[in-house]
Amino acid sequence: MEEIVNNKYDAEEITVLEGLEAVRKRPGMYIGSTSIKGLHHLVYEIVDNSVDEALAGHCDFIDIQILPENIIEISDNGRGIPTNIHPIHNKSALEIIMTVLHAGGKFEKNGYKVSGGLHGVGAAVVNALSEWCEVIIKRDDKIWYQKYKEGIPEEDVKSIGEYNDHKTGTTIRFKADHKIFDTLEYELDVLKSRIRELSYLNKGLTLSITDKRGEEVKSETFKKDGGIIDLINELELNDKKLIDTPIYMYGEEDDVVVEMAIIYTTSQRENIYSFVNNINTHEGGTHVSGFKTALTRVINDSARSLGYIKEKDGNFQGSDVREGIVAVLNTKIQEPQFEGQTKTKLGNSEVTGIVSSILSKHLKDYLDDYPKDTKNLIEKIVMTKRAREAAKKARELVLRKSALEIGSLPGKLADCSSKDPAECEVYIVEGDSAGGSAKQGRDRKFQAILPLRGKILNVEKAGLHKSLENNEIKAMVTAFGTNIGDDFDIEKLRYHKIIIMTDADVDGAHIRTLLLTFFYRYMKEIIDAGNVFIAQPPLYKVSQGKKVTYAYSDEELKKITADIENRNYNLQRYKGLGEMNPEQLWETTMNPETRSLLKVKLEDASYADVIFDILMGDKVEPRRQFIEEHAKNVRNLDI
Repeated sequence: MEEIVNNKYDAEEITVLEGLEAVRKRPGMYIGSTSIKGLHHLVYEIVDNSVDEALAGHCDFIDIQILPENIIEISDNGRGIPTNIHPIHNKSALEIIMTVLHAGGKFEKNGYKVSGGLHGVGAAVVNALSEWCEVIIKRDDKIWYQKYKEGIPEEDVKSIGEYNDHKTGTTIRFKADHKIFDTLEYELDVLKSRIRELSYLNKGLTLSITDKRGEEVKSETFKKDGGIIDLINELELNDKKLIDTPIYMYGEEDDVVVEMAIIYTTSQRENIYSFVNNINTHEGGTHVSGFKTALTRVINDSARSLGYIKEKDGNFQGSDVREGIVAVLNTKIQEPQFEGQTKTKLGNSEVTGIVSSILSKHLKDYLDDYPKDTKNLIEKIVMTKRAREAAKKARELVLRKSALEIGSLPGKLADCSSKDPAECEVYIVEGDSAGGSAKQGRDRKFQAILPLRGKILNVEKAGLHKSLENNEIKAMVTAFGTNIGDDFDIEKLRYHKIIIMTDADVDGAHIRTLLLTFFYRYMKEIIDAGNVFIAQPPLYKVSQGKKVTYAYSDEELKKITADIENRNYNLQRYKGLGEMNPEQLWETTMNPETRSLLKVKLEDASYADVIFDILMGDKVEPRRQFIEEHAKNVRNLDI
């Protein structure tokens, strides 16, 4: 837990900078979007405020509940938001925090030493974007209460009772405004993912989440006494370790707190997860740069001193040193500077040297103290270096033999006439039959069709060299125009929509998973940039005379058929895309005005990495357990 500079937390510590007028008018400026992602962001903001209390050493339990009608209730056992009158603004500090932007203890160094969230605007933004919100405070031996409607107080802060158990805390209950958000339906798994992450990053903090919607109450509690060491052990669960236990490093310098955990596995992948003040900085930043630089330098120095690198030999590259690494970098900073609104890349230049210094000292000591682990690690890196050099020659040979080198497009691609990537899209379809219908039904101006023959290679079990020998993968890489591996360049992407369109059966689902595995492992940038989509073809065609209706799910079919009088209709179940003629395929699946696309997103990259490893990796037992556990949640794709 971080120490608080001054234990005083009162109305005087609240700084007011501006009003709340713009939030309801432009919510996307404050929470990113009004989609389900923005809806979840409301929960994160209130939880982050409670976590700040935990970082300050005043809270060890946070409870999150999803109540019926998608009402959210978040409680903590912190000090309770101050309720006394602010000396300048002549209002309760609670009301100021809940109704004024940039009002909070995060703007004064006497308040919070470090914090996440929206730097003090979180509670006010959540309040402004809620149909209603109410706050209950236990503080100063009284229970305080205030309720708001669309951000406006319905009454002054008042005492509604007393208590004598000496337990303080804050409870905030709110219902998001349906006039603002596209949906009010929270996804339990998405919220759990964030809560789980927070438990790893805040050692010893207990977080509980309960879903009381529906007949079955679902509840889970997270407490990770091992902190990021517990996280790293879970992340590398399915790979063989090169060292027995994670290397843990901790240090403080110039009010910057850094903790790191590293382990090496036999995997060919590099997984570095970085956080600043509990925010997942998945785009990296200065802290990650310092980590990588120091890691490469220290291991090169050790390898040379032990004779693994001769005087005439070149050093290991950063990619050599990081292959097989699983690392968590958790940083706490007083005044973080993030690049962009999304807060996913740290920009504080001073942090580079601090992280580098802390890692260099601790890692050098570890390598000196554990010669067996050092030997295993450096021998692995030597093999990686040799494999990289061999793979480079092999890749150059493969690329030279393929269309990639000369830049021509694959013969099976039916390209579009437009050359503007922003309006172009490519459909990846399985088989010649579906490919034929798609080619005839498309709009040739902006829609390209790339048919695949059979299932592509499972890249989780193959290296890049073997993957590039696969004709279907070569065709995709060539068509996209980005190249692959070290030469990947998203700026050269020829289509800003890459749409996977497969049959609605088990084989189609398998092909879709293979494609997503390939994109995730070798072209992750196109997922991060929001370029990958999944088409939603209909499952059924319902004909009643000349009237034709399409159903995209079993539930939708029931609603459609229930409204048909006399039950007089013909039902066709589409087994594959090839069963639809070009006009039907255009109308249901390819016409931008009527189609539905699912955008592929990564809400939790670390969890996605584990899932891909389980489903597509070499080990059978973890895959069997996963399928048995989740089979009951999978919709039957065939009838």
